[in-house]
Amino acid sequence: MHLRGVVLPDDRERDLWVVDGVVTFEPVAGAETLCRTGWIVPGLVDAHCHVGIRYGGGDETREGAIEQAETERDAGALLLRDAGSPIDTRFLDSRADLPRIIRAGRHIARPKRYIRELGIELDDERDLPEIVAEQARFGDGWVKIVGDWIDRSVGDLRPLWSDDILKQAIDAAHANGARVTAHVFGEDALPGLIDAGIDCIEHGTGLTDDTIALMAANGTALVPTLINIDTFPGIADSATKFPVYAAHMRDLHHRVRDTVGKANEAGVAIYAGTDAGGSIRHGRIADEITALTGAGLTPHAALGAASWNARTWLGRESVVEGAPADFVIYAEDPRINLAALMDPQWVVLRGMVVETPNPVTGHR
Repeated sequence: MHLRGVVLPDDRERDLWVVDGVVTFEPVAGAETLCRTGWIVPGLVDAHCHVGIRYGGGDETREGAIEQAETERDAGALLLRDAGSPIDTRFLDSRADLPRIIRAGRHIARPKRYIRELGIELDDERDLPEIVAEQARFGDGWVKIVGDWIDRSVGDLRPLWSDDILKQAIDAAHANGARVTAHVFGEDALPGLIDAGIDCIEHGTGLTDDTIALMAANGTALVPTLINIDTFPGIADSATKFPVYAAHMRDLHHRVRDTVGKANEAGVAIYAGTDAGGSIRHGRIADEITALTGAGLTPHAALGAASWNARTWLGRESVVEGAPADFVIYAEDPRINLAALMDPQWVVLRGMVVETPNPVTGHR
């Protein structure tokens, strides 16, 4: 096929062709023209989602996981970093019509210190390096640990692991060719994780000026999942038995956009992730991009955090010669009109045009 439009992030209007599922800028005789105008954006990235966790909680069925992946694809999210799933979703890899998934294996936590039955629970923290190495070999270059969670014995967020064990575990992941990320809501777990060499922090609502500076110095990335953080007031309302924890969650929510803005100003690399699965429905990457602009990122930077910059971070190409033809085409510049992100004109995955549903009627 042949396309013409403004290719981002270069902002250059040009012609491109798709041959055998890859991009070329060399003219191809007889190619069918898909579009002559528009903005061509490298396939969107949801850098924190959970294909395999049912909305509302629990393991998803195979059919449900397929539907989740389809929903992401139809929203233009063609690359997913699955930040922990209780089921093995590798069967999705055989489907050429579904997004590419980069998996982090299963969450690793302590007993009664995370969502029940979702992750691997370790009675002895000394087992963490071994289990991290195991999950590194099982995943697609990422491992996910739970850095903090409510400790009901003290009634507030507390770290799950000692600093020495974290260092051993992260070193074990790196030795097995994997990067490590961690779920962190509060303040206390962050210094140990960052000093141990962790590659990414999920949520990061408890970041302070000191830990932001530490992340910037260490090159630690942040995926703030802002639309998920907007559920904190509801979590607090349901935690009447733990008033300190409830007040803490409300405070973290109140200051999160300021926190993310400070991290952005300090030079911390920020990527867009929705935390879809569980309490957040799939297909909301456009909402997360919009939320990032509310935290101080420019529309260009927010879109990059969910497209070309995220793809580079995850080792995937954008719209360049010889790259897989994974991109989304919009009728308007989505950096000027963020609402355009809700209505892609065309979604092209592996060189094939996806028939997406009408955003108003829901029908294909």
